[in-house]
Amino acid sequence: MRHSTRLARALGPMLLLVAAFAAAPAAAQTFPSGDIRLVCAFPAGSGADVIVRYFADKLRPLAGRTVIVENKAGAGGAIAAEYLTRSKPDGHVIFVHAANTVASMTHLLKKPPIDPAKAIQVAATINQQAFMLTVLDKSPWKTVADLTRHLKERGDKATYAVTANSGVIMGAIYKEKAGLEAVEVKYRLAQDSLNDMSSGRVDFGLHDPVFALGQMREKRLRILAVASARRLKSHPELPTMTESGVPMDLVGWFAAMVPAATPKPVVAQINKWFSDIIAMPDTQEFLIRFGGDPWIATPEEAQARLLQDIKDWGEYVRVAKLTPQ
Repeated sequence: MRHSTRLARALGPMLLLVAAFAAAPAAAQTFPSGDIRLVCAFPAGSGADVIVRYFADKLRPLAGRTVIVENKAGAGGAIAAEYLTRSKPDGHVIFVHAANTVASMTHLLKKPPIDPAKAIQVAATINQQAFMLTVLDKSPWKTVADLTRHLKERGDKATYAVTANSGVIMGAIYKEKAGLEAVEVKYRLAQDSLNDMSSGRVDFGLHDPVFALGQMREKRLRILAVASARRLKSHPELPTMTESGVPMDLVGWFAAMVPAATPKPVVAQINKWFSDIIAMPDTQEFLIRFGGDPWIATPEEAQARLLQDIKDWGEYVRVAKLTPQ
């Protein structure tokens, strides 16, 4: 009996390890075992919601399950990110959002609800995109230089619209590099800023590409520049802030994220689903239409990018002289 007890104690850690490896294939074989929920960090009708619902529709036939979109809006995506990390790590809850925004929480919030580096695994990438500087289509400003001159004349009476962290950083860098005093006005949704821009209460906006390009097509807004250092492949006609005299390189990227403890085989399956969807010609057309360059990467490559973005956002916040809220 003593020998048996000693043997059990000695083999205990090894048996647990074997059990863990055995559980991973089992998890993959039974996944998905129920409805899949795609979490969106913005309300229905937002630019992010459009992307999430598109992928939900495409995912249903591939997964063979009901795919439900859950809108968990607020706090720049922090509410949705926390909701994800509190969910069961089995792949049935997937957060589809700008991963760079998730990375920014570490530096923009005094008390971030999660540590993205430890709590989140990026399962698949979707696209690379950049926020856009917009003005009314009927305005006299045709270039960033035109707008900058106007804003300097307005001083601290100038205002601009933002809705997301990328817009906040883009605005702060623009002001710092161009020596502006414009005041930030934050809106819940990009479309909420349209009336104030139309009435002249807000001079310009820093908007997500889905909203900005949609409004450009409707001839309501004009896009003066994008935040990436290089022109977007999807819209090469749009100049960058850098070539417009305001150096910056803010490239956002949408991704499908799961809790960090999700089994690797499940992560691999989610990666395959999203990669297959992105490879579809109609998806490529959809992403390009809304200002995103389609991007397929492995979970390992995507996770490395998330960790790098966490570091980079620390520098962005420092350069922009922002105080965590």
